[in-house]
Amino acid sequence: MQIQARHRWRYARHWDFFRRWMRNPRTVAAVAPSSRELAQRMVDELPAGARRVIELGPGTGVMTRLLLARGLGPDGLLAVELDPALHARLQARFPQLRVLHGDARRLDALARGFVAPGELDAVVSSLGLLGMDEAGRGAVLAAAFALLRAQGCFVQFTYGARSPVSAAQLRGLGLQVRRGAFVLRNLPPATVYVYTRRQDGAPR
Repeated sequence: MQIQARHRWRYARHWDFFRRWMRNPRTVAAVAPSSRELAQRMVDELPAGARRVIELGPGTGVMTRLLLARGLGPDGLLAVELDPALHARLQARFPQLRVLHGDARRLDALARGFVAPGELDAVVSSLGLLGMDEAGRGAVLAAAFALLRAQGCFVQFTYGARSPVSAAQLRGLGLQVRRGAFVLRNLPPATVYVYTRRQDGAPR
């Protein structure tokens, strides 16, 4: 009975997520919640000893739960969700966590009181960067890297065949990218990318 109930809950969650995507594909960028495997591969990209992390677009909280299970305390994780209904559900599901309703392009203002510029270890993003224009992508990355420490990283997944941020835009932002895991068991299959500041001597 517990297994059947769990399957019904997962079906309802996926169907609700799909309906939200149909109503507003720019706000809800994915057609279904991220799989646990994709979330785990993204969490695996966090720097060793990471203590301050921001999650962008947590959706139903699959990755949020893994981030907390990794050892981040409620004071070490900030979640930012744009969709108001998903934000309300996340608040109810994680009452101990700071979950903010807001736009990732305003991350510098949203993160005040959580972390100072240059002290953040990582950003884990489920935002639909492919659905944004170049200015929007640049605003999100610029706001994130204003908070990230020198060796911090921005972890993103995409359904596309290549990085959602062009090489030209990366050069303009002073960033570099590394391709991470490809997760076939996700709907749709997804690839993880890790963005960091370009170091002296890194390829342009």
